[in-house]
Amino acid sequence: MQLIKFRIIFFLIILLCSCTTLKPVTSIKNDTIQKYKYFYISPTNSLTSNSGATIGSQFYSSSKSINPSDLITGILSKKRFIKLPELKSELSEETVVVNYGESGRRKTGLGGYTIEVTIQIISAKSNKLICSCTAEGQGETEADDIRQAINRCLAELLPNQN
Repeated sequence: MQLIKFRIIFFLIILLCSCTTLKPVTSIKNDTIQKYKYFYISPTNSLTSNSGATIGSQFYSSSKSINPSDLITGILSKKRFIKLPELKSELSEETVVVNYGESGRRKTGLGGYTIEVTIQIISAKSNKLICSCTAEGQGETEADDIRQAINRCLAELLPNQN
């Protein structure tokens, strides 16, 4: 009977925590990214986050990691962009610089929160903003939050890229 109560309470907590709606993705598009072939992104540090729960007398935990620049690299590479290990002046006309940063957190119900990220894509030749995007993510861990926010951002900036 106590296990059934625990499951009902656990389900209700999950249901209430998942009711938070994320803010809409915002973007600025000054130019098309389709005319570019190469990209450069500064390396970022990996983030490892843990989550856990005690059920009965057992403690269960999981660990998740994310490296934002690796995730962005994977998505852009899948869209057929080529990553440069360093900026090259002879390729600057076809190269973009990708900047990533966490730009905020927002509290949601029951102690939860969202993480917001901003991604800028800049021309390597002119240093002008081609496009930028801001999006929130919310998951079980901070790593999930960041992964979801980056995916939402890049889906907005690269919707029809092959």
